[in-house]
Amino acid sequence: MTVNPSQPPAPPSAGHDWTPRHLLALLAANVALALGAWLVRLSDTGPVAAGFWRLTLALPVIALLASREPSAQRRMGRGTLILVVAAGVFFALDLAAWHVGIVQTKLGNASLFGNSGSLIVMVWGLFTAHRAPRALEIAAIAAALGGAGMLMGGSLEISHVNLVGDLFCVLAGAFYALYIIMLNAARERLGQYSLLAVSTAASVPVMLVIAVLLGETIMPRNWTPLIALAISSQLIGQGFLIYSLRHFPPLIIGLALMAQPALAATVGWLAFGETLSTLDVAGMVLLAFALVLARAGDKPAARN
Repeated sequence: MTVNPSQPPAPPSAGHDWTPRHLLALLAANVALALGAWLVRLSDTGPVAAGFWRLTLALPVIALLASREPSAQRRMGRGTLILVVAAGVFFALDLAAWHVGIVQTKLGNASLFGNSGSLIVMVWGLFTAHRAPRALEIAAIAAALGGAGMLMGGSLEISHVNLVGDLFCVLAGAFYALYIIMLNAARERLGQYSLLAVSTAASVPVMLVIAVLLGETIMPRNWTPLIALAISSQLIGQGFLIYSLRHFPPLIIGLALMAQPALAATVGWLAFGETLSTLDVAGMVLLAFALVLARAGDKPAARN
Protein backbone atom coordinates (compact mmCIF):
# COMPACT_ATOMS: atom_id res chain seq x y z
CA MET A 1 0.00 0.00 0.00
CA THR A 2 0.92 3.57 -0.17
CA VAL A 3 2.03 6.45 2.17
CA ASN A 4 1.86 5.94 5.92
CA PRO A 5 0.67 9.27 7.36
CA SER A 6 2.50 9.16 10.65
CA GLN A 7 5.14 11.72 9.76
CA PRO A 8 4.68 15.20 11.26
CA PRO A 9 3.32 18.10 9.22
CA ALA A 10 5.72 19.83 6.89
CA PRO A 11 7.32 23.06 8.06
CA PRO A 12 6.22 26.30 6.44
CA SER A 13 9.17 26.26 4.06
CA ALA A 14 8.38 22.74 2.80
CA GLY A 15 8.48 22.46 -0.95
CA HIS A 16 11.21 25.04 -1.38
CA ASP A 17 14.26 23.27 0.03
CA TRP A 18 14.39 20.06 -1.97
CA THR A 19 17.54 18.79 -3.67
CA PRO A 20 18.08 16.01 -6.24
CA ARG A 21 18.76 13.71 -3.26
CA HIS A 22 15.30 14.41 -1.86
CA LEU A 23 13.70 13.82 -5.27
CA LEU A 24 15.55 10.52 -5.64
CA ALA A 25 14.34 9.46 -2.18
CA LEU A 26 10.75 10.36 -3.09
CA LEU A 27 10.88 8.37 -6.33
CA ALA A 28 12.63 5.43 -4.64
CA ALA A 29 9.91 5.36 -1.98
CA ASN A 30 7.17 5.18 -4.61
CA VAL A 31 9.01 2.45 -6.50
CA ALA A 32 9.48 0.41 -3.31
CA LEU A 33 5.81 0.77 -2.38
CA ALA A 34 4.68 -0.15 -5.91
CA LEU A 35 6.61 -3.43 -5.75
CA GLY A 36 4.75 -4.41 -2.58
CA ALA A 37 1.77 -5.85 -4.48
CA TRP A 38 4.06 -8.06 -6.56
CA LEU A 39 5.78 -9.38 -3.42
CA VAL A 40 2.41 -10.16 -1.83
CA ARG A 41 1.59 -12.30 -4.86
CA LEU A 42 4.96 -14.07 -4.65
CA SER A 43 4.58 -15.02 -0.97
CA ASP A 44 3.48 -18.56 -0.15
CA THR A 45 1.36 -17.45 2.81
CA GLY A 46 -2.11 -16.00 2.54
CA PRO A 47 -2.32 -12.34 1.48
CA VAL A 48 -3.32 -11.07 4.93
CA ALA A 49 -0.63 -13.23 6.55
CA ALA A 50 1.88 -11.58 4.20
CA GLY A 51 0.79 -8.21 5.63
CA PHE A 52 1.21 -9.58 9.14
CA TRP A 53 4.82 -10.54 8.39
CA ARG A 54 5.46 -7.23 6.61
CA LEU A 55 4.66 -5.39 9.85
CA THR A 56 6.12 -7.92 12.27
CA LEU A 57 9.52 -8.13 10.58
CA ALA A 58 9.79 -4.35 10.29
CA LEU A 59 8.58 -3.52 13.81
CA PRO A 60 11.91 -4.05 15.65
CA VAL A 61 13.68 -1.61 13.31
CA ILE A 62 10.87 0.95 13.67
CA ALA A 63 10.99 0.58 17.46
CA LEU A 64 14.74 1.13 17.43
CA LEU A 65 14.34 4.32 15.40
CA ALA A 66 11.58 5.45 17.76
CA SER A 67 13.85 4.96 20.76
CA ARG A 68 16.28 7.48 19.27
CA GLU A 69 13.68 10.27 19.20
CA PRO A 70 13.54 12.84 22.04
CA SER A 71 11.56 11.67 25.05
CA ALA A 72 9.08 14.52 24.64
CA GLN A 73 8.18 13.17 21.19
CA ARG A 74 7.66 9.66 22.57
CA ARG A 75 5.42 10.56 25.51
CA MET A 76 1.72 9.80 24.97
CA GLY A 77 -1.15 10.51 27.30
CA ARG A 78 -3.85 7.90 27.76
CA GLY A 79 -6.24 9.57 25.31
CA THR A 80 -3.57 9.90 22.63
CA LEU A 81 -2.45 6.30 23.14
CA ILE A 82 -6.01 5.03 22.68
CA LEU A 83 -6.37 7.11 19.52
CA VAL A 84 -3.10 5.85 18.04
CA VAL A 85 -3.92 2.23 18.88
CA ALA A 86 -7.35 2.60 17.29
CA ALA A 87 -5.70 4.10 14.21
CA GLY A 88 -3.41 1.07 14.09
CA VAL A 89 -6.47 -1.17 14.02
CA PHE A 90 -7.80 0.73 11.01
CA PHE A 91 -4.41 0.47 9.30
CA ALA A 92 -4.56 -3.31 9.81
CA LEU A 93 -8.03 -3.39 8.23
CA ASP A 94 -6.70 -1.25 5.37
CA LEU A 95 -3.75 -3.55 4.75
CA ALA A 96 -5.89 -6.70 5.05
CA ALA A 97 -8.48 -5.45 2.55
CA TRP A 98 -5.80 -4.23 0.15
CA HIS A 99 -3.87 -7.49 0.23
CA VAL A 100 -7.04 -9.49 -0.43
CA GLY A 101 -7.76 -7.20 -3.37
CA ILE A 102 -4.23 -7.60 -4.73
CA VAL A 103 -4.71 -11.31 -5.40
CA GLN A 104 -8.07 -10.76 -7.12
CA THR A 105 -7.57 -7.78 -9.43
CA LYS A 106 -4.86 -6.28 -11.62
CA LEU A 107 -1.85 -4.83 -9.85
CA GLY A 108 -2.36 -1.43 -11.48
CA ASN A 109 -5.97 -1.30 -10.28
CA ALA A 110 -4.93 -2.36 -6.78
CA SER A 111 -2.35 0.42 -6.59
CA LEU A 112 -4.73 3.13 -7.79
CA PHE A 113 -7.72 2.14 -5.67
CA GLY A 114 -5.49 1.56 -2.66
CA ASN A 115 -4.43 5.20 -2.87
CA SER A 116 -8.02 6.47 -2.91
CA GLY A 117 -7.73 7.44 0.76
CA SER A 118 -6.32 10.81 -0.32
CA LEU A 119 -9.59 11.66 -2.06
CA ILE A 120 -11.68 10.50 0.89
CA VAL A 121 -9.63 12.67 3.25
CA MET A 122 -10.15 15.62 0.91
CA VAL A 123 -13.94 15.12 1.02
CA TRP A 124 -13.79 14.75 4.82
CA GLY A 125 -11.88 18.02 5.00
CA LEU A 126 -14.65 19.76 3.06
CA PHE A 127 -17.25 18.33 5.43
CA THR A 128 -15.44 19.42 8.59
CA ALA A 129 -14.68 22.86 7.14
CA HIS A 130 -18.40 23.38 6.35
CA ARG A 131 -17.66 24.86 2.96
CA ALA A 132 -18.49 24.14 -0.65
CA PRO A 133 -15.81 22.42 -2.76
CA ARG A 134 -13.58 24.57 -4.94
CA ALA A 135 -13.24 23.99 -8.68
CA LEU A 136 -10.04 21.96 -8.18
CA GLU A 137 -11.78 19.69 -5.68
CA ILE A 138 -14.85 19.22 -7.88
CA ALA A 139 -12.55 18.27 -10.77
CA ALA A 140 -10.75 15.73 -8.55
CA ILE A 141 -14.00 14.09 -7.46
CA ALA A 142 -15.38 13.99 -11.00
CA ALA A 143 -12.15 12.53 -12.41
CA ALA A 144 -12.04 9.94 -9.63
CA LEU A 145 -15.61 8.80 -10.23
CA GLY A 146 -15.07 8.63 -13.99
CA GLY A 147 -11.76 6.78 -13.71
CA ALA A 148 -13.08 4.34 -11.12
CA GLY A 149 -16.10 3.58 -13.27
CA MET A 150 -13.90 2.81 -16.28
CA LEU A 151 -11.54 0.57 -14.32
CA MET A 152 -14.35 -1.34 -12.60
CA GLY A 153 -16.13 -1.74 -15.92
CA GLY A 154 -12.95 -3.25 -17.36
CA SER A 155 -12.64 -5.58 -14.38
CA LEU A 156 -16.25 -6.72 -14.72
CA GLU A 157 -15.59 -7.63 -18.35
CA ILE A 158 -12.83 -9.99 -17.15
CA SER A 159 -14.72 -11.58 -14.22
CA HIS A 160 -16.73 -10.82 -11.12
CA VAL A 161 -13.67 -11.83 -9.09
CA ASN A 162 -11.69 -8.92 -10.54
CA LEU A 163 -14.51 -6.52 -9.71
CA VAL A 164 -14.64 -7.81 -6.14
CA GLY A 165 -10.86 -7.26 -5.95
CA ASP A 166 -11.36 -3.64 -7.04
CA LEU A 167 -14.00 -3.17 -4.34
CA PHE A 168 -11.70 -4.60 -1.67
CA CYS A 169 -9.04 -2.08 -2.69
CA VAL A 170 -11.56 0.77 -2.51
CA LEU A 171 -12.54 -0.47 0.96
CA ALA A 172 -8.84 -0.40 1.86
CA GLY A 173 -8.70 3.24 0.76
CA ALA A 174 -11.64 4.03 3.07
CA PHE A 175 -9.95 2.36 6.05
CA TYR A 176 -6.73 4.19 5.21
CA ALA A 177 -8.57 7.51 5.22
CA LEU A 178 -9.88 6.76 8.71
CA TYR A 179 -6.32 5.97 9.77
CA ILE A 180 -5.10 9.32 8.44
CA ILE A 181 -7.93 11.27 10.07
CA MET A 182 -7.42 9.63 13.47
CA LEU A 183 -3.70 10.36 13.48
CA ASN A 184 -3.95 13.98 12.33
CA ALA A 185 -4.00 15.50 15.82
CA ALA A 186 -1.47 13.11 17.36
CA ARG A 187 1.17 13.52 14.67
CA GLU A 188 1.51 17.25 15.34
CA ARG A 189 3.38 16.69 18.61
CA LEU A 190 4.75 13.14 18.47
CA GLY A 191 7.82 11.79 16.69
CA GLN A 192 7.04 10.07 13.40
CA TYR A 193 8.74 6.80 14.35
CA SER A 194 7.17 6.75 17.81
CA LEU A 195 3.76 7.16 16.24
CA LEU A 196 4.54 4.55 13.61
CA ALA A 197 5.88 2.08 16.20
CA VAL A 198 2.75 2.22 18.38
CA SER A 199 0.31 2.08 15.47
CA THR A 200 2.25 -0.80 13.87
CA ALA A 201 2.33 -2.72 17.16
CA ALA A 202 -1.45 -2.34 17.33
CA SER A 203 -1.84 -3.50 13.72
CA VAL A 204 0.16 -6.73 14.09
CA PRO A 205 -2.24 -8.78 16.27
CA VAL A 206 -5.25 -7.62 14.25
CA MET A 207 -3.59 -8.81 11.04
CA LEU A 208 -2.83 -12.19 12.62
CA VAL A 209 -6.40 -12.66 13.87
CA ILE A 210 -7.84 -11.82 10.43
CA ALA A 211 -5.44 -14.21 8.70
CA VAL A 212 -6.37 -17.02 11.12
CA LEU A 213 -10.11 -16.37 10.75
CA LEU A 214 -9.72 -16.53 6.96
CA GLY A 215 -7.96 -19.88 7.29
CA GLU A 216 -4.80 -18.62 5.58
CA THR A 217 -1.40 -20.25 5.68
CA ILE A 218 0.55 -18.26 8.26
CA MET A 219 4.05 -19.77 8.33
CA PRO A 220 5.95 -19.44 5.05
CA ARG A 221 8.24 -22.00 3.49
CA ASN A 222 10.07 -19.26 1.59
CA TRP A 223 10.89 -16.17 3.65
CA THR A 224 12.48 -14.19 0.80
CA PRO A 225 9.34 -12.41 -0.53
CA LEU A 226 8.20 -11.52 3.00
CA ILE A 227 11.57 -10.15 4.08
CA ALA A 228 11.72 -8.17 0.83
CA LEU A 229 8.19 -6.91 1.47
CA ALA A 230 9.06 -5.72 4.98
CA ILE A 231 12.23 -4.01 3.78
CA SER A 232 10.79 -2.43 0.63
CA SER A 233 7.31 -1.39 1.74
CA GLN A 234 7.63 -0.79 5.47
CA LEU A 235 11.25 0.35 5.84
CA ILE A 236 12.51 1.76 2.52
CA GLY A 237 9.14 2.98 1.27
CA GLN A 238 7.96 4.52 4.52
CA GLY A 239 11.42 5.60 5.64
CA PHE A 240 12.26 7.42 2.42
CA LEU A 241 8.86 9.08 2.45
CA ILE A 242 9.38 10.33 5.98
CA TYR A 243 12.75 11.67 4.87
CA SER A 244 11.58 13.33 1.65
CA LEU A 245 7.94 14.41 1.92
CA ARG A 246 8.48 17.47 4.09
CA HIS A 247 10.66 18.99 1.35
CA PHE A 248 8.00 18.98 -1.40
CA PRO A 249 4.70 20.73 -2.10
CA PRO A 250 1.64 18.45 -2.40
CA LEU A 251 1.52 18.76 -6.21
CA ILE A 252 4.99 17.20 -6.60
CA ILE A 253 4.02 14.45 -4.17
CA GLY A 254 0.92 13.76 -6.24
CA LEU A 255 2.91 13.56 -9.46
CA ALA A 256 5.40 11.17 -7.85
CA LEU A 257 2.46 9.10 -6.64
CA MET A 258 1.61 8.38 -10.29
CA ALA A 259 4.76 6.26 -10.53
CA GLN A 260 3.17 3.64 -8.28
CA PRO A 261 0.25 2.49 -10.48
CA ALA A 262 2.34 2.82 -13.65
CA LEU A 263 5.06 0.58 -12.24
CA ALA A 264 2.56 -1.82 -10.67
CA ALA A 265 0.75 -2.19 -14.00
CA THR A 266 4.08 -2.84 -15.74
CA VAL A 267 5.01 -5.51 -13.20
CA GLY A 268 1.56 -7.07 -13.59
CA TRP A 269 2.07 -7.24 -17.35
CA LEU A 270 5.61 -8.66 -17.19
CA ALA A 271 5.12 -11.09 -14.30
CA PHE A 272 1.49 -12.15 -14.65
CA GLY A 273 0.51 -11.28 -18.23
CA GLU A 274 -2.02 -8.65 -17.13
CA THR A 275 -2.86 -6.52 -20.14
CA LEU A 276 -4.50 -3.10 -20.12
CA SER A 277 -7.31 -2.19 -22.50
CA THR A 278 -7.83 1.31 -23.85
CA LEU A 279 -10.61 1.73 -21.28
CA ASP A 280 -8.25 0.64 -18.49
CA VAL A 281 -5.60 3.15 -19.55
CA ALA A 282 -8.14 5.96 -19.77
CA GLY A 283 -9.49 5.05 -16.33
CA MET A 284 -6.01 4.91 -14.81
CA VAL A 285 -5.12 8.31 -16.26
CA LEU A 286 -8.33 9.87 -14.91
CA LEU A 287 -7.96 8.35 -11.45
CA ALA A 288 -4.26 9.25 -11.27
CA PHE A 289 -5.16 12.79 -12.30
CA ALA A 290 -7.75 12.88 -9.51
CA LEU A 291 -5.16 11.80 -6.95
CA VAL A 292 -2.79 14.52 -8.13
CA LEU A 293 -5.55 17.11 -7.82
CA ALA A 294 -6.41 15.85 -4.35
CA ARG A 295 -2.79 16.20 -3.27
CA ALA A 296 -2.52 19.63 -4.87
CA GLY A 297 -5.48 20.77 -2.80
CA ASP A 298 -3.95 19.58 0.48
CA LYS A 299 -2.78 22.02 3.09
CA PRO A 300 0.72 21.18 4.37
CA ALA A 301 -0.60 20.16 7.78
CA ALA A 302 -2.85 17.56 6.21
CA ARG A 303 -0.17 15.94 4.12
CA ASN A 304 0.05 12.16 4.43
